Amino acid sequence: MPKVIKSAPKPNPFDTLDARHILDEHELDELLHTLSTRFTNMQPLHPSLSWTTVQDALVHNPELQASLAVMEATGGELTCVQWQHDETLSWVDCSEQTPQGRRALCYDLAAWQARKANKPYGDAVTYAQRLGGRLLNQEEYLYLRSLMDLDTKTSSWLDTPSTVRELGGALFGDKRYATTFIYHNGADSYYSARGFRVRIDMTI
Repeated sequence: MPKVIKSAPKPNPFDTLDARHILDEHELDELLHTLSTRFTNMQPLHPSLSWTTVQDALVHNPELQASLAVMEATGGELTCVQWQHDETLSWVDCSEQTPQGRRALCYDLAAWQARKANKPYGDAVTYAQRLGGRLLNQEEYLYLRSLMDLDTKTSSWLDTPSTVRELGGALFGDKRYATTFIYHNGADSYYSARGFRVRIDMTI
């Protein structure tokens, strides 16, 4: 009888989201350089902030550094956002399309567990929490969209009200035909062009 060779388990591409580690000096310098350049180029998102103030807060927070490094590595192109309604400062994924390294996921763990076949690797809400943040909600997404183009070819899961989620649905946002749409899908659905954007608050 020929020997049956079992193939190795397929690696989970989202393991990167669990691979946070304290950055060494070189890694931190690279991250700060990337964030500083983007901060300058996206000033309308934080009109009354200076990079020096932000950097001083960031260099004393190694856990946040680790989360931001993973967000950056998975395509988030993050920067600081100063929310208009309360001036809270957050780090947010601002890539034009939903982050490349965080797509094809169910909405949350309950949806993933309920799916009987063809399960994806995981869910958006859980991975956002592991990064120390949460999904953007509808109001935050629309505010970002008022300042920049988002999801012209993709879509992003959004934090969903319990009244919708309890009925099996979840919200997502995208832009088509020069218009931003907030719409719904079953929470257990997943698509190669749908990911999620994270918000992580920071105190300065």
